[in-house]
Amino acid sequence: MSGTTLGIIAGGGDFPLRLADAARLAGRPVFIVAIKEFVDPAMLAGYPHEIIRVGAGGRIVAALKNAGVKQIVLSGSARRMSILSMLPDAWMAGAIARIGKSVLMGGDDTLLRGATRVLEEEGFEIVPPLSIRRDLMPLPGLLAGPGPDADQKADIARGIEVLRALAPADVGQAAVIQQGLVLGIEAVEGTDALLARAAELRREGPGGVLVKISKPQQDERLDMPTVGPQTVRGAIAAGLAGIAIEAGRTVLADREETLRLADEAGLFVISLAVDEFMQEMAG
Repeated sequence: MSGTTLGIIAGGGDFPLRLADAARLAGRPVFIVAIKEFVDPAMLAGYPHEIIRVGAGGRIVAALKNAGVKQIVLSGSARRMSILSMLPDAWMAGAIARIGKSVLMGGDDTLLRGATRVLEEEGFEIVPPLSIRRDLMPLPGLLAGPGPDADQKADIARGIEVLRALAPADVGQAAVIQQGLVLGIEAVEGTDALLARAAELRREGPGGVLVKISKPQQDERLDMPTVGPQTVRGAIAAGLAGIAIEAGRTVLADREETLRLADEAGLFVISLAVDEFMQEMAG
């Protein structure tokens, strides 16, 4: 569907616009439904768009269909909202009834799978960001800064172990580890708030690491782990030594700026083939 209009349901940040730019560069028209509670309207100038509140599901679907959208990519940051605060319209209330309220009480993966289901019922195809920009997910290797030392590698391994243990409960994609101690696990608050909390809990001595990996059951169309300039700024403020991400399974947003900030701060960013890394650490 390379010539059809790509629909982008956009949360916060500039990542949705970078996807829009990539689609346009490939000759594909785009239409953005920007979620009112999360977007900066000023960023949308020059893009065909409509700003709609999160609970107005009927308007969202109608706007996409009116724009001739068949394929949709979900992109951008968002915060979890309660049913009451969303003020669901009739379409949204019907969708919640179909997928069950329990979906809203599950983790992000569970919620997004529910949202995908109702959009597919409306005739849309949900496509991964990777299908729009293939350079988003780095290959294994050191991307910025000095390489992690043995203690930092041990902290990375500890973070991977913790996140893998929590994955079946659909909790978190990120953890901050310092000197073997878990300073924080990403929950509903998101990575930025996790880093702010870790800054308050930081111990004396060598800085910790932010570990960000996907869940084994992660659908690559939905909420893939993402690291960008704001993540690096938060890691610097928290006194961390570096960031470890999963190769081929973590989005590196605004790559040039992200890695520039890390290099300037002496913060390592490393992309890991997780299974191989864990085997190496075990050996």
